[in-house]
Amino acid sequence: MTRPNRIPVVLLALTCAVALTPPAAAQVVYSTAALDQLKSSLDDQARSVPDSVTGWHVDENTNRVVVSVLDNTGARWAKSFGRGVRVERVRTAPRPLWNVIGGQAIYFSGGGRCSIGFNARNAAGTRYLITAGHCTEVVTNVSGTGGSVGPVAGSSFPGNDFGIIRVSSSAVSTPLVDRYSSGSDVTVAGSTPVPVGGRICRSGSTTGWRCGKVLGVNQTVNYGGGDVVTGLTRTNACAEPGDSGGSFVSDPGSGDRVQAQGLTSGGSGNCTSGGIVYFQPIAEALSTYGLTLYTG
Repeated sequence: MTRPNRIPVVLLALTCAVALTPPAAAQVVYSTAALDQLKSSLDDQARSVPDSVTGWHVDENTNRVVVSVLDNTGARWAKSFGRGVRVERVRTAPRPLWNVIGGQAIYFSGGGRCSIGFNARNAAGTRYLITAGHCTEVVTNVSGTGGSVGPVAGSSFPGNDFGIIRVSSSAVSTPLVDRYSSGSDVTVAGSTPVPVGGRICRSGSTTGWRCGKVLGVNQTVNYGGGDVVTGLTRTNACAEPGDSGGSFVSDPGSGDRVQAQGLTSGGSGNCTSGGIVYFQPIAEALSTYGLTLYTG
């Protein structure tokens, strides 16, 4: 490994008319360029760095490149780069953070894609993602746009159509729902139902943000093969495969706050010719699992 260039030792001496003071103690000083070069040397080894090394940076105050490590393996790796490195012990490793947002895609370990409905938590603070039950009934682990989410923790289908996924990763739970190309994210403020005839919108990972009206409530739908779901709300906000589980909310109009309505269940037609789409009201899922929505 190439050691960084060292600046020659400089001895300083002060003189006066009466006597000569002893020289100051010799000290190794690294230039900014030398420290940057050393950091670049560490950057070049990024693919082979031990997991117990959590990062490194130039510290101008100590005139060294500081390498943060969890254990002795990391410390030995850091020290191999020479005297320009200072090892710093840390207790935990950093992790990537990403936001869980309603309407965005989730992917299942057995294959397939659905959409996020809403973020929620129980009284103990355990975090969950709510989506359609027909998405969660035969899978275990779930990932999202930024990486792992966690395991399926509950599923109810047929009869109902809701399921929950425990957020056990570094994903950040939010009260947001994605409006895709229709505007910036909207914020869930509560869960007051929209009456029949009222305007609603839905978000899903296939067709994005689509709006329509509530046409009826307490509908029973037969999806075939014995999969009958009761208590659904009927709308004319179109959807397509992959939108399942996505957020149904009140129409925000010109604002950015909405009331959570439910989870996209199924329907007929498409977003080219139009169609009928049903959603599972959110209240039953929250009550079943003892959850509270993230709101803002």
